[in-house]
Amino acid sequence: MPELPEVETMRRGIGFLVGRRIARAEFPRGSVRPILVEPRPATVIRKIVGATIERVDRRGKRILIGIATAAGGPRCWLVVEPRMTGRFVTTAPPTPGHVRLVLGLAARPGAAAATVMFWDLRGLGTIRLVDDCGLERLCGPEKLGPDGLTVTAADLVACLGGSRRAVKVALLDQRAVAGIGNIYAAEILFRAGIDPRSPCRRLGAAAWDRIAAETRRVLAAAVRCEGSSIGDETYKTADDRPGRFQRQHRVYGRTGEACTGCGGAVQRIVQAQRSTFFCPHCQRHPGCGRPRRPQLPATRRMA
Repeated sequence: MPELPEVETMRRGIGFLVGRRIARAEFPRGSVRPILVEPRPATVIRKIVGATIERVDRRGKRILIGIATAAGGPRCWLVVEPRMTGRFVTTAPPTPGHVRLVLGLAARPGAAAATVMFWDLRGLGTIRLVDDCGLERLCGPEKLGPDGLTVTAADLVACLGGSRRAVKVALLDQRAVAGIGNIYAAEILFRAGIDPRSPCRRLGAAAWDRIAAETRRVLAAAVRCEGSSIGDETYKTADDRPGRFQRQHRVYGRTGEACTGCGGAVQRIVQAQRSTFFCPHCQRHPGCGRPRRPQLPATRRMA
């Protein structure tokens, strides 16, 4: 489930790692499904213990931990992809048996020893230790498009303007725009007034302008709210607080409820085996006239 806002919140939540030395690292063994770790855990531990963390970055839905190796060799990167249920934890984990990585940080002047864990309930996340070239292979422009917080209409047109795919499905393509998942694609298209079934190649310049602007706006607002915690609230911040952007969802998960723009019923369809939520009145197909822009109640508009 974690999308750009949730992963950016994770990055900020472990930003204090920068400048800290890794005193110990552990990949706990248990009876649950193991996650993918490359290279072997023993190799990762040997290379990072004693090294100092230089950077904590994000690309799309991935956390990048830049590490200066203890032997003075080239920098390496822990690339962590949370996928469905992974998250970083700085407090007691929800279930100790699903802790996948433990980083013990040495004390330093002004900062006590600390522990950071990567926890993953379903075991679909991945951890890879790579060099700069490996980072480019995993997260370079061949794999990830422009970041959702900065994407422009020109970026979207260049990647998707000629596509036959439905626009909602296309926005989930990380090579086109990095960071958008199912939740935020639905919210972006509602605010842009675009039917999620619209073929990309039928969208005009004005539509792409709205989609790009709402992508930046929605994702930035969700980051300010520290993401969305839905369902059983598997996603929480590193210090175990739920996100708040779910309170501002206009269509996602609201099947049958009143649209905040027109009062009609929000509908659910399935696209590419994923649920899509939208308002058929406020979100129009290309060629069906100018879409009505949703007018949200003043007390519920986003900042």
